[in-house]
Amino acid sequence: MPERRSLILFAIAFALVQVSLASAQEKSIVVASTTSTEDSGLLGFILPLFKQKSGIEVKVVARGTGQALDMARRGDADVVFVHAREAEEKFVAEGFGVTRYSVMYNDFVIIGPKNDPASINGSRHATFALQAVKAKGAPFISRGDRSGTHIAEINLWHAAGIDIEKEAGPWYKSIGQGMGAALNMAAASEAYMLSDRGTWISFKNKSDLVIAVQGDKVLFNQYGVILVNPAKYPHVKKELGQQFIDWLISDEGQKAIADYKIDGEQVFWPQRE
Repeated sequence: MPERRSLILFAIAFALVQVSLASAQEKSIVVASTTSTEDSGLLGFILPLFKQKSGIEVKVVARGTGQALDMARRGDADVVFVHAREAEEKFVAEGFGVTRYSVMYNDFVIIGPKNDPASINGSRHATFALQAVKAKGAPFISRGDRSGTHIAEINLWHAAGIDIEKEAGPWYKSIGQGMGAALNMAAASEAYMLSDRGTWISFKNKSDLVIAVQGDKVLFNQYGVILVNPAKYPHVKKELGQQFIDWLISDEGQKAIADYKIDGEQVFWPQRE
C-alpha cells in the first residue's frame, strides 16, 4: 500500500508539473510588426521589460506593414504593431481588429548621397525635393513592398503631383524588399530614398549617404497597435494580447519607449490617444 500511495503521489506531482509547464508555454503571443520597430532595436529594448513585468513572451514576426496586416487577416497573429494609420483603420473597420491605439511616433527622412545630384540637401520641403529628384532623373530606391514606409513614399509622390507608378523612369527602382536591403542598395548606387529615422540612425553601412530632407510636417510617422479580433479568430490570445497593448500605452510602457536611445539620440517619442 505505501508503495502504491507513493506511485499515486508521484503521478499527481508529475501531472501538476506538466500542467505548469504547459501553462508557461502558453503564456506567449505573436505580434506582427513592421520592420522598423525591430531593425531600429526598439523591440529588443522594450520586450524584455514587458516580459519581466508580465511573464509574457512576445514572439515578433517583422514584415512590412502591408504584409503584417495580411498576416493578421489570416489569423496568424494576436496583435499587430505597425505604421500606416489609414491601413490600420481600414483593418479595424473590416472587422479584423478590435481597436486601434496610438503608441508612438517619429518621422521619415529622405536620404541621399553627399554629392547631391538633385540639389536637395538641407531642404525642409519633401514634395519639392521629390519633384527635383524626378526632374534631374536622380537615382531613387523604393522599397516597393507595401510597407508603411512604401505607402508613405507613394503618398508623398502624389502630394508632389506625380503618379510615380506611371511616370517612373530608369532612375526609379522598386525593389520589393525591406528597409535594410533598400538602404544598402541606396548606399551602393548613391541613390535617394525614404527611410524612417529610427532605422536610419541604427543603420551601420551609411557609406556616403546623409539625411537630405527632414523636418517637413508631411514626414510625420505614427505607430499604432491593434488586437486581432477574437470574435473572428477564437484562437487569438485576447487577454495576453490586451495586456501587451495596455502596457505599451501605460506610463511604464511609454517611458520605456522614450528611454530607448541610440548613441544618446532618441529614436521614438511616446504618444497615446
